[in-house]
Amino acid sequence: MKRNGLTKEMLFQIFSLLVIFILVHATYVALIRPSAQAFLKAQQEMAKAGSGFMQSQNIYVVLKDYEQEACIVLMLWALSIMAWKAYHIYKQQQLLEKDILQLPDGLPIGPEDTHELQKRIMENTKSCPYCLLPRALRTAIQRFAATLNVHDAATAVRDVCDSEAERQEAELSIIRYIAWAIPSVGFIGTVRGIGAALAQANKAVEGDITGVTQNLGVAFNSTFVALVLSIVLMFFIHQLQLMQERLVLDTEDYCEQHLISRLHTPVKPL
Repeated sequence: MKRNGLTKEMLFQIFSLLVIFILVHATYVALIRPSAQAFLKAQQEMAKAGSGFMQSQNIYVVLKDYEQEACIVLMLWALSIMAWKAYHIYKQQQLLEKDILQLPDGLPIGPEDTHELQKRIMENTKSCPYCLLPRALRTAIQRFAATLNVHDAATAVRDVCDSEAERQEAELSIIRYIAWAIPSVGFIGTVRGIGAALAQANKAVEGDITGVTQNLGVAFNSTFVALVLSIVLMFFIHQLQLMQERLVLDTEDYCEQHLISRLHTPVKPL
């Protein structure tokens, strides 16, 4: 079941990247690049017509280059992956609002109750049997049934939660890579723009600085867009990490309140 979940997530990542690339590229081809070219052409005609002309900024010109397109694709891809993870965390948070064990308040739990509790957990978590909470409860009950030790059961819950926290941290590696790649793509645009501007230096000496200014615009616009998108993406990464940490902590509290604090071992006769 867990392997099927990983396969679904991988397929979702591949499919979402393909869909996002198609949509973003179609938007660039149909809207952004034609609008940017029309604006630049109008600006050139106005510059030739009047000596007091001052060039204005345009959002389509800022976004028109290939580096900005790649940065937007990467950011939307990362957001789609985080949305997938946030949805599954939300489903697990919903389990914390349910009484999975369905025991009367104050009723102690002994070794003879462990088999019945295992059945209840399986029945009440059919929608998400391999989520963190049912796994932690099952592991604690199994440890308690085997050792008859409450401390061992509490340690089992902590081990499961720590393992889940490490797994979630490891699964964020692809998102962190994207967050690193976006500014890097922007710097590639900067290098490309500066190199193209230097190639137009001979025309600038002759008095035609149009090519130099346009290529410098490519350099600065790509860096600007990449840094802005990176800041936005890091905010959402931070929010996802908070959701993951809260899930782990809330699961530990749930197990402590509903299970660990109610476990008891039979008193041995003297």
